[in-house]
Amino acid sequence: MISVVIPAFNERARIPATLERVREYFDAAGEEYEVIVVDDGSVDATVEFVEVATRSWPQLSLIALPRNHGKGAAVRAGMLRARGEHRLFSDADLSTPIEELPRLRERLGGRCQVAIASRALEGATIGVHQPGRREMMGRTYNRLVRLLVLPGLHDTQCGFKVFTAEAATVCFQPLRTLRFGFDAEVLVRARRQGWVVAEVPVHWNHRDDSRVSALRDSGVVLADLIRLRFIRR
Repeated sequence: MISVVIPAFNERARIPATLERVREYFDAAGEEYEVIVVDDGSVDATVEFVEVATRSWPQLSLIALPRNHGKGAAVRAGMLRARGEHRLFSDADLSTPIEELPRLRERLGGRCQVAIASRALEGATIGVHQPGRREMMGRTYNRLVRLLVLPGLHDTQCGFKVFTAEAATVCFQPLRTLRFGFDAEVLVRARRQGWVVAEVPVHWNHRDDSRVSALRDSGVVLADLIRLRFIRR
């Protein structure tokens, strides 16, 4: 069984097309699956739409957090509720197409318990780039990640990652970083278990209306990154 966790914050405009695409993909695949939308305190009609959608889609469920806690908190709630042997979390905009999933899942097994999508490796293709300043800051952050805590990984922030059930529990149960720096923390925790993190080049497209502000969030994620050097459990 595969579980798909989709964190959502004020995604009423985009979530219908995303859920339709995900449903078509998995219904055609013929594998048992579940989709969990975790609403992170939206103030638009995201919750209402997903609640209606669950009535005609048995594999779809909703977790509605009472207030905005951050993307990390939303993904954590979904990963710990999930029942699949493999557990994917995907951004609500499907910047990484759901069709990329098999290429990540095939890497899981043995010491490899986590597979992450990458825009930075040879073989990745970017159809629509981010604005120049945002792309530059992303590259800078990833260099800092490699230098400080995760040597060898080139793109820790792409919102498309697959975990085995064991890795999801071990990495997300103790999660402390509840906002946008959470990706680095869960990968640090995976490596401290002695697990391999596979990085897989994917096709990716920037979507407008991103929930991350380079200016607003850069200081916070840098502080979180420095803290990761000292976490013990």
